[in-house]
Amino acid sequence: MKVQHAEEAFGSSAGRYGGGATDDTSAAVRVSCRRREDSGACCDRSAAAKTAATATINRSDSATVGRVDDDCKNCTAEQRRVRKPRRRSGSWPRTRSLNAPSPVQQFGPCGRIMKTSALVTTIQDPASQRLTWSKNPLSVLVIKKVRDMSVLPPFIELVRWLIQEKSMIVFVEHSVMEDTMLSSNSGFMEIREKLNSFQDSKDDLTDKIDFIICLGGDGTLLYASLLFQQSVPPVMAFHLGSLGFLTPFKFDNFQQQVTNVLEGHAALTLRSRLRCIIVRKNEDKEKPQPNLLVLNEVVIDRGPSPYLSNIDLFLDGKYITSVQGDGLIVSTPTGSTAYAVAAGASMIHPSVPAIMVTPICPHSLSFRPIVVPAGVELKITVSPDSRNTAWVSFDGRSRQEITHGDSLRVTTSIFSLPSICAQDQISDWFDSLAECLHWNVRKRQKHFEELSDLAHCKYEDSLNSTSKDTLLVTD
Repeated sequence: MKVQHAEEAFGSSAGRYGGGATDDTSAAVRVSCRRREDSGACCDRSAAAKTAATATINRSDSATVGRVDDDCKNCTAEQRRVRKPRRRSGSWPRTRSLNAPSPVQQFGPCGRIMKTSALVTTIQDPASQRLTWSKNPLSVLVIKKVRDMSVLPPFIELVRWLIQEKSMIVFVEHSVMEDTMLSSNSGFMEIREKLNSFQDSKDDLTDKIDFIICLGGDGTLLYASLLFQQSVPPVMAFHLGSLGFLTPFKFDNFQQQVTNVLEGHAALTLRSRLRCIIVRKNEDKEKPQPNLLVLNEVVIDRGPSPYLSNIDLFLDGKYITSVQGDGLIVSTPTGSTAYAVAAGASMIHPSVPAIMVTPICPHSLSFRPIVVPAGVELKITVSPDSRNTAWVSFDGRSRQEITHGDSLRVTTSIFSLPSICAQDQISDWFDSLAECLHWNVRKRQKHFEELSDLAHCKYEDSLNSTSKDTLLVTD
């Protein structure tokens, strides 16, 4: 399951398209065979060779850009070697593909996507994506909502069950071990010594966690995305927070639900993430730049300045427009139901490969949100004539300033977040729309008391009109 970029699929222009030929190529090479007819086939070519050449020309392989007259007796070896370059308007070849990059199908040490026969070309149908394990998961990371006492009893119950019943290695945040509310709970103190703690700024959890369970709201899922900046283990989110758009599981029957997931009976939603890189004006261009992966959105705004933000937007190196307003939101399909929808954007299903660009309070009546292909690269800069700088934040964190000459590069990452479905991709999403956002909620229009009465009235009106016509004719 690999989607290649244009330069990988077609090769370099010098190699596959004949771009490497110099101006010193002899005229004999550039001139076609004298005996070549208008159809492009040589007269001396045998019938079998003509058939083979026609099949080569007609096949849909994108790498076939011309034909070589290997069987022509009158063509020189140099003529047979030279291919005709492919014609295309604009620049060629593209540096990137418009298609979304193929997501990595390995999630943590042992999580995988189950291979099925339901394939579309080389890309697996998102509706058929199901979880499987290459080996039994042994370690689990439990993330709970902070500063919420109502989450403590479910958290203790879940952790105790995972340790005692499932014999799993349980990881929690270091702050959980020092929580005064938990320290006073006798049930927690019984299992405290069996827990493993970590600090997100110091400890590396890569290849240590097989499975993630979130207890709380959408913020717990965003925190899981922050912890794993490359491959993310499968995430199972229980709704114990406020909104819970991304948390489809109810905690009432958690034992059965977790057991089903550990046995591999679960559907997956691969939530794409954005790869964001800030390129500073005065930094070395050759030095690798640190990047951040975000699940919801990256926001560029005017910060504390009273002036309009003036931001230039480029797509694959081409200037698109300037944003004059409070800022700009670049979001994933998952983030389209977060800040972006509050700013007037459409809601996109998380399986749709796309990037959404939404202006924040633009000073223009015609600036509407747009959706661009997931494979493009967006570059965002502060306009040279802007009165102020801009501020950027990633999923509401790591807020920092970008000045004139700096640029923010955003594209789709290959490391998606595998979110486990309670039912399936479609049902979970529309249930969240209905329950959390009350999508299309309206009082039903009242129906007529008796539909037959309406039909009867129409019938009487018809009879009355007929009677009037009869009277007129009689008179």
